Amino acid sequence: VLALFTDGIVKARGRDVDEGIADLCGALDASAGSLQKACDEVVSLCAQGCADDDAALLLVRVHAFPVDSVATWDVASDPAEVAKVRALVREKLEDWGLHEATFVSELVVSELVTNAIRHGRPPVSLRLLRDVDRTLICEISDGRHTSPHLRNAGEEDEGGRGLFLVAQLTTMWGTRYDRQGKTIWAEIGLGQDVPLDLFPEP
Repeated sequence: VLALFTDGIVKARGRDVDEGIADLCGALDASAGSLQKACDEVVSLCAQGCADDDAALLLVRVHAFPVDSVATWDVASDPAEVAKVRALVREKLEDWGLHEATFVSELVVSELVTNAIRHGRPPVSLRLLRDVDRTLICEISDGRHTSPHLRNAGEEDEGGRGLFLVAQLTTMWGTRYDRQGKTIWAEIGLGQDVPLDLFPEP
């Protein structure tokens, strides 16, 4: 469990900061099963200490992905690679038994890989993570720090709709940066219905 907190959580009149941190760690240890229970316990400790400062607490439970729940591919900076990537994604999802996520995943990966090839910089890579059958996470990395942004494409515009589709078809998406470049990630809820109104009738 990762705990992010302001000093109002651990500092109060009559209580040393080290004592406050020890109390916080004790509350987290005592409630390993429930993050809500841990938050309630910590807030109760803060109330007893009559903190002089605002208090904010964020608890996050993290876990490692099993090796067989991760797939990674390097992608050549060639638009022809996009069709190959879609095929790799389709094959991996079939292997994982996630047939219902294939359509959305292919669309999302296709848009994000195309963006990385056109507007990013090598090396480009794709990673799929299967999160305990609740979520499928797609990550596309490239060597440029420029972040994509949603556009309001007009009816006659030829481009500018890709990221809009990604935003509509996923539960959430975003960008993270490192020294080598950026990663665009998107979470696809397994079993979600595809909003067919996004696709105009022929």
